[in-house]
Amino acid sequence: FSDPLAMTLEERKSHLGMRKVWGDLIAADYEQQKTSPHLFPGKARKQWYQRRVREDMSRVLSKNLFDFKLTGVMDDEVKAMEAQFEEMMKSSPEAKAMADRIKELELKHDEDSNKEYIKLLRAATEPFMKSIAGNEALKYGREQTTLTSLKVPTSHDGEFDVLVEVYTPKDLENETKRAAYVYAHGGGAVSLSVEDYRPLIQCFAVDMGVVVFNVDYRLAPETKCPNNIKDFYEAIKFVSKNAESLGIDPAKIVISGESGGGYITLGAMVLLAENNESDLVKLAIPCIPMVDDYLFSDPLAMTVEERNSHMGMRKVWRDLIAADYEEQKTSPYLFPGKASEELLEKFPPTIIMEAEFDMFITEASRLANRLRRAGRLLEFFVNPGATHVSNFIPGLKGNKVWIDTLKTIAKEYIHS
Repeated sequence: FSDPLAMTLEERKSHLGMRKVWGDLIAADYEQQKTSPHLFPGKARKQWYQRRVREDMSRVLSKNLFDFKLTGVMDDEVKAMEAQFEEMMKSSPEAKAMADRIKELELKHDEDSNKEYIKLLRAATEPFMKSIAGNEALKYGREQTTLTSLKVPTSHDGEFDVLVEVYTPKDLENETKRAAYVYAHGGGAVSLSVEDYRPLIQCFAVDMGVVVFNVDYRLAPETKCPNNIKDFYEAIKFVSKNAESLGIDPAKIVISGESGGGYITLGAMVLLAENNESDLVKLAIPCIPMVDDYLFSDPLAMTVEERNSHMGMRKVWRDLIAADYEEQKTSPYLFPGKASEELLEKFPPTIIMEAEFDMFITEASRLANRLRRAGRLLEFFVNPGATHVSNFIPGLKGNKVWIDTLKTIAKEYIHS
């Protein structure tokens, strides 16, 4: 009953028939029963809130490197971290008041509420990211890389120079054919910056043996879809066009981003496919990405993490990222997971990285299935026991698995 644009071919071909079967044949009273697990067993829950290939593009060949066993159990250290966070919320009236106000504003859609919401959301996310960035375990990234910057001129939303920070491993400084890793930071496409992510991504440069181009794309709501993804797209084009002067091997340009940056990455992949430019990119790695409007569907059938975040994500998509939600809701610029089969077949070779308990796991899994069918999926990695943020917290088991996986990707798919 959800939007067929994000479905697989088989789902799309059968969705109208299945709607009729459920609505007119099986249900005694569909409107009354549509939330019942007696009609839809997938909506069963515990006690409330407990816890055709295109001729001009060949199919990619997966090495099938990642087959981590998922057990349905969150890592103990992640459970402890979440318990600690809950205790902090109980003991801090200010933090609780902010969280409660954010929840209230999720239900409001006027301009003043949107302004207050984004202000509070940024105030909540920035200190958390700074706490990760300040971890002593990340200091090797700063010590072993050289930081420079460049600006990418753009004109799709006024004349604007997009800042790009460049992290070059010191042991690669004299090489002229280096791999590039063009990165879009996280933050829901509405918060954070390259500066916030610098310590973390400098480590990626060292661990993966790549030159990172960390793109400070403009954020929503100040910059609306599709202009944020166009900032990143233009940065990709800039690195490709200037590869020789940047000391980059044009055959080894990788694009990646996580969470909101995963959305930005996927949106840029749509643009590359539309413009027949996917050959500029050797590999795309969207991580724990925001993909489509799955979180606008019935929360009863969602995972706990999806259910807990669906109202906030609805607001982010509708009120902050979209220029006009009703007009854009079928567009792959807003929801890349709604790209057509023809576009997916033109995507760059793709590795999707996910976490078992991520709030975007269903939409990412759905896109992975479609990309596999389209012949463009190299790997779909799911980090066992991990959540949306635990992948990036130094010292946690999930972070080690994540970094080790990136190293393997670099060795097997980027440098090979």
